[in-house]
This record gives sequence, structure tokens and C-alpha cells, in this order.
Amino acid sequence: MSPRYPLPAARHPIADRFLADGQAIREAIERFGCPLHLVFPQVMAENTAALAAVLQRHGVPYDIFYAHKVNASAALLDQACGAGLGVDVTSAAELDRALAAGFGPDRIEATGPKSPAFIERIAALGVTANADDLWELDRLAAAAPTGTRVPVLLRLSGFASPAVPPSRFGIDLADADAALETVRRAPGLDLRGVAFHLDTADPAARVDALTESMAVVAAAHRKGLRPSVVDIGGGFRQRFVEDPEPFQRYARALAAADPGELAWPGHELGLRHSGAAAHKYANHRPATEVLERFLTAEIERRPVAEVLRECMLTLWIEPGKALVDHAGLTLAEVLYRKRAAGRELVVLDLSRNQITPADQEVLLDPVLVDGRGDPPDEGVFLAGRLCLESDLVSRRKVFLDAEPASGDVLAFANTAAYQMDLSASSAGGHPPPPKVAAVLNGDRFTFSADVPDDHQGS
Repeated sequence: MSPRYPLPAARHPIADRFLADGQAIREAIERFGCPLHLVFPQVMAENTAALAAVLQRHGVPYDIFYAHKVNASAALLDQACGAGLGVDVTSAAELDRALAAGFGPDRIEATGPKSPAFIERIAALGVTANADDLWELDRLAAAAPTGTRVPVLLRLSGFASPAVPPSRFGIDLADADAALETVRRAPGLDLRGVAFHLDTADPAARVDALTESMAVVAAAHRKGLRPSVVDIGGGFRQRFVEDPEPFQRYARALAAADPGELAWPGHELGLRHSGAAAHKYANHRPATEVLERFLTAEIERRPVAEVLRECMLTLWIEPGKALVDHAGLTLAEVLYRKRAAGRELVVLDLSRNQITPADQEVLLDPVLVDGRGDPPDEGVFLAGRLCLESDLVSRRKVFLDAEPASGDVLAFANTAAYQMDLSASSAGGHPPPPKVAAVLNGDRFTFSADVPDDHQGS
């Protein structure tokens, strides 16, 4: 028997309750089919409250904007609206959904590169535009209805600090003065503040970016502008595991093993040579810790929270993953098992693109629902249903708690953040799995159909 390297996923108690409730699982599948995406709005509510508690404890004026792109779910959008959050939209379709959910224009922020038509709608509604480029500022100024002012944030990039990762987004700091001049001269623009978004959870990088952004705030005041917001974006972490050691152990074994033993031939999973210490799937610390470390870090020997309060700046954050952390599960049925390429395969009625975000991997073990018997002696690879060699749901050998058989159901944990929608397609005529909101009422779950993906736009 070969060594086993299981990678169990952390799960929220509500998800655990669902997976232990065979009747609820059967009801969900009978009503909505399988494969099936489930979202848990109650978990999102807990995540929202936890982040807000950190901000309130430090006395920082704040607004939280839910990054809608993380999941197209209408139920999660409704939860964000009901909790009093703002919403970050990146397209006209997301803007339509936000308005339909009840968000007023004053609670909507538009981020990312924007088409001329999208800019026209933003300007007409008075939605806050997080400007990605000087080109956008010019068009926002031209689109502003007579007698009105479009609120704008300047998204900054090109930071001098080596701790801050380079980005293709935002206005380079070298062009910040030109951006401020554009806003100052345009009667249709109102500078609300500055923004940045970092592809890292490192608090030191955020502090460096904030320090350089504050220089732009000061420059704006010298020009007679009155910015009142600093938006530090999202990038807060998900907590994938309870304990990082199994993931570290697997990474060490992958580095030492025959390349085809623990990963499908030709795939090193980004771990074989680089290790796993900083990999997202090794993270066991919550997003609240990242936010806490940022607010208590120091700028010129003063905590960030104190600096923001003294400068009378409102802190905006745009979490997506952190708000839907553990707020989703994906169910998939086992079609059959087979031996292929000298390896054990479990073929699922699911496509890789319907659960894997972009070119990333699902590197934690799914749960075999109602599994019986001893764990298999060997791990298995999970294959998808498309006639493509690349359609492997898991290119990593997974280790299940029981022997899977035809008709069994596998549950993939914590899939609400990008995994349900980012790469989903109808390749081969297979529509994306339906999405269902699951709510725990007392001792039983109730289910409601979410907006179908093919009605959600892009």
C-alpha cells in the first residue's frame, strides 16, 4: 500500500450540517439535479459581521463593498444588500443585478476597465467610478450630465515599494498629478478619494501602498480637491484548511516522488519546485486577521487606524472571497470508475471548467457523501465528462475516506469564491450546474433556486 496524503478541507458548521443530513442532500438533488452548486447566505452574513467587527473595534470610519464578480449568485447579492453593504460591479450586467437587488447608485462602485457604454451608464446614474486610466477620466468627464458631478476614485499603481506587486491595473503614480489635474478642471467630476488593489495578503505591502497613496491625497488637497476616501480593495484571504501541515506534507512528497505518482503526468500543480508555504490552499488564517494586522501596522510609528482617523478618511474595502468564504458547496455524481494510463480514475458528471477557477487547481479532497467502508488503498484522479484530455477535475491524486462507486455523490467544499462561475461554460452542450440557496431554519434546510447562470449576463 502506497503512502496516503489526504488534504481535508476546512468546513463551516452549516456546511457540515448539510453534509450530515442525507435527507436534505436527497431533497436538493431531487429538486434541482446534480451536479449542483449550493450557496449559504447565512455564512456570508457571519463573514460580513466578523470583518465589520474588526473595523468597528478600531474606530475606523468604513464602508464594505461586496465584489460581486466573485459569484453571480442573486441570493448572496441579496444578502449583501440586506446587510447594508455596498457593491463593487465590473460590468453593465452586474450593475443591472445590483440595481435589481435594491442597491442605490450611492451604494455602487464600478471597478476594472470600462467600455464607453458602461461609462455612460455610470455617469448617468451617479455611480462611483473607480477610474483605471486617464482615458476613463476623460470619458467620465465628457459623459457627466449637465449640472451633475460623477464621483470618482483614482485607482493607483506603479508603487515604488519593492514589497508591492506590480499590476496591469490602475493609474501609474507618475501620472497621478495629471489625473488630479483632469479632475480639478472637469466640472463634471468629483474626487471622492484614491484606491488601490493588491494581489497579496501581505500587510506590509498594503501599508507601503497606503503610504504612497497618502502622498496623492495630500497633493489633491493642495489643488483644492477634498478627497475623503481611501479604498484598499480586496485580496483578503480564504481559510481553506484547519491545519496547514497536511498540505505541507503533500508538497514535500510531491517534490520527492516520481512526477507521475501524485500528480497527473505533465502537471506539477505549481508546487513541485516552489513549495507550498505561501500557497492559498495552505492558508488556515481568517481574513479578519489580515485586516487586523493592516490596521495595527504602523505608518511613521502610528497605527494605520489612528492615521486614518486623524486624517478624517473613510476606509473602503472590496472583499469578495473573504465574504463568501465557506459559503458554498458543489455536488457531483460519480459516473463510474476505470483504470487508464496506469492510474485509477473516478469519472464525474461534471466538467473541470464548472468548478475550477481559470487555470487554477482544486487542491483539497472532496467529501464522499454517505461514504461507507474503509478508505481506498490508493488515491484516485477525478476526471470530467468532456471529450478532452485536459478535462481532469483534479490533476492531483485525491484520497477519499471510502470507496467511491457509481451513483455516489462527491461534495467539494468552499467553492463559492470564483470556482462556480469564473470559467463556467456550456462546452459539449453541458449547461453550468444550477445554483441553489440553502438556508438552515431550526433543524432543517430550505432551498430556493438562484438566478440561472444563463440569465445572469457577463
